[in-house]
Amino acid sequence: MRVSKEQAAKNRDRIIEVASREFRDKGFDGIGVADLMKSAGLTHGGFYGHFASKDDLIAEACAASMDQSAEKWGKLADRSPEEAFAALINAYLLKEHRDHRATGCIMAALAPDIARQSGRVRERFTHGTRALLDILAKIIPGVSAEAKREKALATMAGLVGTLVLSRAVDDPAFADEILAAGQAAFGKQN
Repeated sequence: MRVSKEQAAKNRDRIIEVASREFRDKGFDGIGVADLMKSAGLTHGGFYGHFASKDDLIAEACAASMDQSAEKWGKLADRSPEEAFAALINAYLLKEHRDHRATGCIMAALAPDIARQSGRVRERFTHGTRALLDILAKIIPGVSAEAKREKALATMAGLVGTLVLSRAVDDPAFADEILAAGQAAFGKQN
């Protein structure tokens, strides 16, 4: 049975949404195409009607995840610069963000895996990282555009690193300590 173009587009979007979540949760090698399609409520056979390969899906899922982050960061940036920066720090360094990898930041969940991927995946990730950096540079305290960009780069790296380390340790108290240190270092506002 053929599906309409509209339904095919909805199916494709659903596959990308599910893949984005599943990849962040399990890694690129932690879930196969058949299981992704099953999670999307579709048959494995339909996959190649939407994507040329799993790498093609990975690139699209990365782009979608980065777009979601940019949308969220953009909404936070709509506040005054001082409020926006504090809101972004508060939202990023939450225990809930740390504890729910599947719905969190792709940078913290998959950056090491992305470094081992094809050019297209890395291209999509790089584009998304630059978009997030541009948002952060607009709201970060600083005098010149160059100083703000430098501080934004260091802050982004520190936020991602804080989340990665906090997720990686097996001691909950130590994980909380790492998160609290990041909050203090990057100016979490209560």
